[in-house]
Amino acid sequence: MKKEDCFYVGTLVAKFSFKGEMLAKVDSDTPEEYITLESIFVELSTGLVPFFIKKCQLHKSELLRIQFDSVDNEAAAMALLKKDLYLPLSLLPPLKGTQFYYHEVVGFSIEEDGKLLGAIQQVIESGAQALFQVQTEERKEVLIPIHDDFIVAIHRDLKKIVMQLPEGLLEL
Repeated sequence: MKKEDCFYVGTLVAKFSFKGEMLAKVDSDTPEEYITLESIFVELSTGLVPFFIKKCQLHKSELLRIQFDSVDNEAAAMALLKKDLYLPLSLLPPLKGTQFYYHEVVGFSIEEDGKLLGAIQQVIESGAQALFQVQTEERKEVLIPIHDDFIVAIHRDLKKIVMQLPEGLLEL
């Protein structure tokens, strides 16, 4: 499985017991959605490696307590600490309306007031505000904050996002 065919789930942040159980910090508002998984990909130096899950439960409402089939001692768990977890994109539920996954909109065009602004090159998540990095028709790069109040519509079939931006935002 290639990383570009997967989405980031979270990171293994701590060992939980001497029997190899681990705690995972999940990048989700609903970590309980992951407790029924049979397997997950762990990013090792050799690439994404599938690990089968023996047991998984919620821990303190925001972490997952995971026991992998092949990890049964502290040393094996230590080797997986700080490793990222991934799942195939096919497991993501489809979103509707103006909700979207960041990976889904790369390449979409941005339109405002019937005018094409440019195409999304990437989504920048560092910092307090996620941003669309947009390449304009004039080959200029602009950064547009991703905010629910700015997004009017998403046309997945046309690969287009219609936005209403505050006056002067693009001149910054």
